[in-house]
Amino acid sequence: MYHFLSKITLGCLLLLILPLSIQAQKSSNPAAQGFNAEGSDAKAIAIADQVMEAMGGRKAWDGTRYINWNFFGRRNLLWDKKKGQVRIDIPADNSTYIVDLNKETGLIKHKGVAMTQADSIKKYAGVAKSIWINDSYWLLMPYKLKDSGVTLKYKGEMPTEAGVASDVLELTFQGVGRTPENRYLVYVDKTTHLVAHWQHFRKASDEKPGMSTPWENYEKHGKILISGGRGTNRKLTDIQVMSSVPKTKFVMF
Repeated sequence: MYHFLSKITLGCLLLLILPLSIQAQKSSNPAAQGFNAEGSDAKAIAIADQVMEAMGGRKAWDGTRYINWNFFGRRNLLWDKKKGQVRIDIPADNSTYIVDLNKETGLIKHKGVAMTQADSIKKYAGVAKSIWINDSYWLLMPYKLKDSGVTLKYKGEMPTEAGVASDVLELTFQGVGRTPENRYLVYVDKTTHLVAHWQHFRKASDEKPGMSTPWENYEKHGKILISGGRGTNRKLTDIQVMSSVPKTKFVMF
């Protein structure tokens, strides 16, 4: 019995003294490489893990392949999560971008004209990646709380604008994305552990948010939950999670 208890105590002590970055590797929801574990709060990290579990779990998220959605009626996106490819169709100006997000290359049709020059392809592939960064964050932010470059802080308990009792997380960024100077406050429902509201600050030093919307209308797609409601005038629609799509989607306009 003594040896058994000693091993448990030793294990607990080792867990306490292990750096957070090492502990994260043992988590069922490991952080992305580059996540600022040392600069983040343990409570904030624990809440982020609860969010992932409530959304379907890390295994379900990692197993998700294709996600389709329409961004506020402006454009449709189809993302191959495994290969890092996206197809963006913008009907209003007859544009289609089929882009490798890692290489920022691909097939570009801009305003009805297929691009053939390397500099033009590079330019609009960069535009497409910026669109994907923005639109996917609006749809999938709860799955990205422990992304590379993110620092998570726990800001206490506060109700949302609708009165939902919430734990509030602060997200700041370093060296990632197109706008690393941004800051977010994310309100996590204390009962459901789902994101209930968020606020966006253009600069981390800003006192007032430039945008504040609810996260509503969670539905199960595939094995994960996704919210499409962002208030009265903002809806993410045509949300689908698929295990396969026609191959032509990523090779033809």
